Amino acid sequence: MGSATISVFSSPASWIESDALVQCHQVAALDGMTHVAAMPDLHPGKGAPIGAAMASTVLYPFLVGSDIGCGIAVFPITLKRAVPAKLAARFPDLDRALSPGQDAGNPAWAVVKGDIPAGHLEGLGTVGRGNHFVELARIETVFEPGHASRLGLAAGDHVLIVHSGSRGLGERILRAHTAVHGAGPAPDPGAYLAMHDDAVRWGSLNRRLLAARVAHALGTEPTEPIVDQCHNLVEIRDGVYLHRKGAAPGDRRDVLIAGTRGTCSYLVAAHAGPDANHSVAHGAGRKMSRADALRRGRAKHTVEELRHTPVGSVVVCGDRQLLFEEAPTAYKRIEQVIADLVHHELATPVATTVPLVTYKTPDIGPTPQRDRRGHRRKRGRP
Repeated sequence: MGSATISVFSSPASWIESDALVQCHQVAALDGMTHVAAMPDLHPGKGAPIGAAMASTVLYPFLVGSDIGCGIAVFPITLKRAVPAKLAARFPDLDRALSPGQDAGNPAWAVVKGDIPAGHLEGLGTVGRGNHFVELARIETVFEPGHASRLGLAAGDHVLIVHSGSRGLGERILRAHTAVHGAGPAPDPGAYLAMHDDAVRWGSLNRRLLAARVAHALGTEPTEPIVDQCHNLVEIRDGVYLHRKGAAPGDRRDVLIAGTRGTCSYLVAAHAGPDANHSVAHGAGRKMSRADALRRGRAKHTVEELRHTPVGSVVVCGDRQLLFEEAPTAYKRIEQVIADLVHHELATPVATTVPLVTYKTPDIGPTPQRDRRGHRRKRGRP
């Protein structure tokens, strides 16, 4: 049995579900595990906690999960006017995958340099389901003007925030492993890491494609990301395998820690050390299961209330069930998550972003809109 240490970077004011702590102890007992660092957004996952960084001398694919390469990127965007309702109507259908043949003339392809990792074309340029999103946001409060300036940001600027993963590629990799080895370790770590690295590169490329599709649809040019941190991956660090599942690299990185559709998010300068497995939180963290959020949300909110948030933003989501599952009330308070990171000296807030338009899935209406290339908006594969 393992003899790993566990550190939980939260405070008495933070709510951490007991099942998530149980999962941390289960992971700590795995052979080869040395240290488990739990972030303040910790919550239960499938087989392993979400919001944790886990160091081991043994590589366990299930600790990374199926969405290898999932992360959050931030892209500056220049807009003359930012009226949420008008801009929401111009978002393209990000459920519809880009086809190298049918969409060869799409200007978004310009961000692709070289081959598509692993040749994985399924879901290319799509955002996915669950908590994934593409958000147009405004820089609101700037806490560290010097740091923000180095990133090219100032209060009032606009950014695109893209949260998406490897769209089936990571799931394919994990299924191939679990079909033979279950939750056991990778028998050939090098072979797993080669496939894993493809999925990480694919996720990063897909975030660039998503940002480019939206930028062109809004009548502006795509930009390079100023932040792009993957929070579902494994890396070799200090001679051990550092698994992150819902935890962002925090070793002198700039990280966007996502709030909810109805609250701000935080751009932070992360400076986490070995006690935290060089990691920080990746978001607000769920406090309700999807089933609970759906049940409670239907009793408390209307669809229109969830499509127009208290901060004045618009949520584009034709999937009503997903609207309730992803309601802001289903998540922890982002302010408390950030306060815990600051208290434990893991990160310094640089600026907040406030949502203007949050895209989840295309709206389904009687008169589907056309994007700038004339394609009809229609439901794609989930």
